[in-house]
Amino acid sequence: MTTDQGKILPRLLDVTRSLNSKSDLEASLRLILSSAVELTGSETASLLEYDEAAVNFYFKYVPWFHQTSEVENARIPLNGSIAGLVFLNKQSLIVNDAMNDSRHSKTVDALAGVPIHSVLGSPVIIDETPVGVLQVFNKKDKYTEEDARVVETLAALAAAAARKDELEKSVLASKEEARELERLKNEFIAITSHELRTPLGLILGHSTFLKELLGVEFHEQVDAIIRNASRLKEIIESLTSVDNYQSGGALVRSRKASIARILEDVCISFDDLAKKKNISIKKSIPPGQEMWADVDAGKIAIALSNILKNAVTFTNDGGEIVVRGEQHSDYVKVSVKDNGIGIPAKDLPHVFDRFYQVEGHLTRRHGGMGLGLSVAKVMVEMHGGRIWADSEEGQGSIFSFILPLHAEPPQPESTAPFAE
Repeated sequence: MTTDQGKILPRLLDVTRSLNSKSDLEASLRLILSSAVELTGSETASLLEYDEAAVNFYFKYVPWFHQTSEVENARIPLNGSIAGLVFLNKQSLIVNDAMNDSRHSKTVDALAGVPIHSVLGSPVIIDETPVGVLQVFNKKDKYTEEDARVVETLAALAAAAARKDELEKSVLASKEEARELERLKNEFIAITSHELRTPLGLILGHSTFLKELLGVEFHEQVDAIIRNASRLKEIIESLTSVDNYQSGGALVRSRKASIARILEDVCISFDDLAKKKNISIKKSIPPGQEMWADVDAGKIAIALSNILKNAVTFTNDGGEIVVRGEQHSDYVKVSVKDNGIGIPAKDLPHVFDRFYQVEGHLTRRHGGMGLGLSVAKVMVEMHGGRIWADSEEGQGSIFSFILPLHAEPPQPESTAPFAE
């Protein structure tokens, strides 16, 4: 049967479109082989894949009626076969008298169950490297150059399908590996935080007790122990806050609270730290407005404290920070604006990520583990709020968050495999 030449290109276009919707490699190869048979008027087709270690070919795919254990275990030699010539020369090859051609491997005849009298093979090439051969067999008439172009096109589609399958598997493997690494990281953080609590509590308790017993000449040394142990406790509490939220173990004890009062108290708590750097902290709160909202005041204070601490840390001596509160009909907005060093555009989307630090570990001038802003984000989102940052490098930053006046705390989007 001779295929109408005017129907070849539309059919190839249909095959290409259909391959885009195929979800697995086998379905794609099935379509390619059936199309090769149809468009060249052949009796059957096969796709050979090269085994570099064994220096031969195996059948990657054949029509269902040829799928036997003999075919699955069969090997076609690289040398002494038409497929080998196609592979090595990276060019299509037409053999219209295969029965009398020494280049034809008789193994194929035995596997097909019928004598092979004509063969057309085209290389399957990925990244300029041949990886296999697409072959059609036994056309009623002779194979032509037009048939060769058709099979070459389908071989290219087979290469694209194989490459797509390889990339999809790589992406899935990477995602699975990332999920496992995240699980292990979270588990390590949870276990470490839990195990550090008891000895840390003992260090703080005994240090405080010793300070009362020792003379004044030792207070500086004991204070250093207490100060650094308290810093470690702060880090552990920050880790726990994030992990509890991710695991669904965090609780929000909401009650009507004055956001204006929270702003006042937090700003006062940073007066000494700001004075050391000659930084002025200004408050901008609507006169006479308490900005009442149903929140867990302690958690909102933690969020604002972490944002304000970040602003003080990255604002140069003599700088200015403005803490602003705004009352709206169904939410309150809090913002912290500084004229500090600012955040590079490439880092801005990641500032709320846990452990993310704008400064490299070899160039850092400021302390911290990159936890403060991630904790602030968690505290705000636990209330159904939203937090974001705007910044221009060298000009300063504005960190803002909004809190609904009345809202049910949302469930965390992802869960960790543990709960503190």
